[in-house]
Formats: sequence, structure tokens, C-alpha cells
Amino acid sequence: MEREFSAGGAVIRYAEGRWWLAVIEPQSSAEKQIRQKKPVLALPKGLVDHGERPAQAAMREVREETGVEAQLIRKLKDIRYVYVRSWGDGQRVFKIVSFYLLLYRAGEIDQISPEMRIEVRQARWLALQEAPRTLTHQGEREVAQLALDYVIARPELQSSPNR
Repeated sequence: MEREFSAGGAVIRYAEGRWWLAVIEPQSSAEKQIRQKKPVLALPKGLVDHGERPAQAAMREVREETGVEAQLIRKLKDIRYVYVRSWGDGQRVFKIVSFYLLLYRAGEIDQISPEMRIEVRQARWLALQEAPRTLTHQGEREVAQLALDYVIARPELQSSPNR
């Protein structure tokens, strides 16, 4: 079985008296949205490039898919699963996605390159408190809960610069 390694980010930002999480609606969600009657909401993530560390890949993917720059806080969780490629060879793939907690530093959400619009329909802020029940994929809901638990335990983060 082939293996894939990806990395993603749970980017948090404190604004308007609450914590927010950067999420994306992938372009591939159009068909799923019709079936589910609601958009697919996910965390930004992608393959780790050759010579790149997972944390670097997470920050790169966040920048490419959301338009925001973020600072690494810590690793949150690895998600492991098997999927069948829906393109090309239809092969089964064992995938590991390492998710990192990132703190927003700069940039405008959804200001992404035209090339990224092939992958990302929209990037937006979602209230972090809603994310553990709103994100589409179970593993990513768990990541959001870990991010929420982290900020609840550290109220001093609310006064961090560049929120």
C-alpha cells in the first residue's frame, strides 16, 4: 500500500472577544455539498514536499490555501486513515496528516492566488467554539477541540500581538 504524508494547520485568531479558526471549503466539495445540503468545511492541509519538515509544510499550506501568515505554537495531533484514490490508478493509500496549532500573524483571509482557486472555493474564519461540531471530518473536529482546549487553558494568549 502506498503512503502519503501531509501536514495542516489549525490557525487561531482572537478578535471581537472570541477565538476564530481559519477553515476552507475545498472546490471538490461541490458534489458533496449537493448530497449533504451543506458545504464541506476543512482545515488547510497538503502534501509535505521533499526536504520540507511537516511544520514548514503546514505553514506553507495555510498561507497558500487561506492567505494568512501564522506562527507555530505546537503540534496537535496525527490523523491516520486509508483512502482509495478517486483519480488515476484507484489505489488504496495509507495517509498520515500531522496537524499543528498556529497563531495568526498577518494577511487577509481568502486572499489567495488564482491558481489555488482550483483547490479552494473559499477560506473564512469560523468561531473556534463551533468548529468541533461544524467541521466535516471527524479527525479535524478532534483537532479543533484540541485547539479550543489549548486556548481555554491559556487565557493570556488573548493579549498576543497581531491577533
